[in-house]
Amino acid sequence: MYSGRRLSVARSWQRAREAFASLVAERDALLEETNWLLDQLREITMELRELKAVVLARQHAEAELAALYRERAIQRAQAVERDPAAPLQ
Repeated sequence: MYSGRRLSVARSWQRAREAFASLVAERDALLEETNWLLDQLREITMELRELKAVVLARQHAEAELAALYRERAIQRAQAVERDPAAPLQ
């Protein structure tokens, strides 16, 4: 079937080159965006690691403080003299 339209090879190649150039530009833009996102991911990952370290240090400090409070309470209890006349219960 012949449609009667003339096929311009030069125009077809021009359109193909334009489409290819458009795809290359889109690919490059997506690659740039991907690299930016990867940089952001690295930064956020580092910040998360720092935050985890701070939280862990705080938890250790809280546990040490609780142990010190227990030790102080034990020492205070041992320092109090018991009245021998008072019942044990």
